[in-house]
Amino acid sequence: MAAPGAEALPVARLESVRALSGLFREAQPRETAKESVFRDVLEILINTSSTIEQTCKDSCGLADLDTCLLLIAECFRCLRNACVECAKNQHVMRHLGLISTSVHLIKLLHGIQIKEELLLTALRCSLQFLGNIAAGNRDSQNSIWKCAFPDLFLTCLTYSDEKIVTYCCMVLFTCLNSERVRELLDPGNLAVTLHVLRVYKEQLESEWSFLIFTEHLLKCPELVKALYAKLSNQERVTLLELMMVKVSDKNSVISEEMNVFVRHAEFLAVCFQENCGAVLKLTAAADAEDEEALVTIRLLDVLCEMTSNNGQLEHLQAFPGLLETAIDTLRLTHLAGKQAVNIFTATHAVAGQEEISHPAVGFKSHLIRLIGNLCYKNKENQDKVYNLDGISLILDSCSIDDNNPFVSQWAVYAIRNLTEQNEQNQALIAQMEQKGLADSSALERMGLEIQQRDDKLILRSVRKKPS
Repeated sequence: MAAPGAEALPVARLESVRALSGLFREAQPRETAKESVFRDVLEILINTSSTIEQTCKDSCGLADLDTCLLLIAECFRCLRNACVECAKNQHVMRHLGLISTSVHLIKLLHGIQIKEELLLTALRCSLQFLGNIAAGNRDSQNSIWKCAFPDLFLTCLTYSDEKIVTYCCMVLFTCLNSERVRELLDPGNLAVTLHVLRVYKEQLESEWSFLIFTEHLLKCPELVKALYAKLSNQERVTLLELMMVKVSDKNSVISEEMNVFVRHAEFLAVCFQENCGAVLKLTAAADAEDEEALVTIRLLDVLCEMTSNNGQLEHLQAFPGLLETAIDTLRLTHLAGKQAVNIFTATHAVAGQEEISHPAVGFKSHLIRLIGNLCYKNKENQDKVYNLDGISLILDSCSIDDNNPFVSQWAVYAIRNLTEQNEQNQALIAQMEQKGLADSSALERMGLEIQQRDDKLILRSVRKKPS
């Protein structure tokens, strides 16, 4: 079937294009479609575009505008369907100039000061067409990027219509590659990245915005660093949650990306060192939702996960000041919990009591986990903890605490890592127990006991006693 000529009546053109849209749902009509069909559709779009510009200029003819919007939406449905798994049609449409025409029309439609459903449908279909013509087609992706970046993305990512935003994210994801990600570093283009993050934050069902970050943007440490500096604390928490998803999935970080995540780890370690004191604001009940403190909590979560990965562990073990910061922060929060009753005070609820809901629940546990990770098979860090009096601090923090689930387990893990092939640390714990400075029952729960051998006190593993 041929597309109707531009001189045909609008209603007749609409019906003919609608019939083509239906035909192109099937593979065979798509594969046998002639170039003249798409040339006719292009002509309809150009003429309809001119009509819209004239109608808006004259500020009249809203009925004509509705017909134009219906026709544009149907033309884009037709083109969208014709592109599906058909490189030939993608190629023909690109050479006819349909990509630049579409981008021009999207900008034109955005300028219309009405937000009725017909307009939204036309915009949705136009973006779907761009997504389909770009799918698996590098030349089309190049053309879209040249015509649309960054203006179209800046416009559509901030639209009030969720579907338009989603389809815009789809087009952006399809067109991105490592070189284009670096283009986002330009101060004028960084806003595109910021808008994608806000889409993810506000529309948690948006898979495309999630994929843009995990498959593209997080692979550029310079971009993450530049973006982080521009974000509010709430947005930083969102970015850190995305990074957490990526680092938690051990299979998703391929060997080529390991250097990238080492650089992320070093950047986040600096952020944690600079902001760790903010968590002490949470000692006041009124500040339970302090946003800077929430960033610190999420930074610690990501660092714990990163130090559980061998690829990033050794770099963070050697990172200047990180271990010292973790011990100092544990000491300060532990002391804050002893000086007054707050979220850092060890508590043990009675049966049936409601579970505690507070952003800092588990913070001390995670500090101990981080210290334990940083000391894993690392004599230099084991000795640092000894010199900073961190062993007694960990032992003093290991009692059952509803504000810090699994604190005993992480303390066991940390003490084992601190004492592995380290006689100095073993002897210190043995001496503390003998002097009554270390709770022997706590050591037993950890699966450790003190024995005397040849005038020496030694720490040895035994079968762990039930708590």
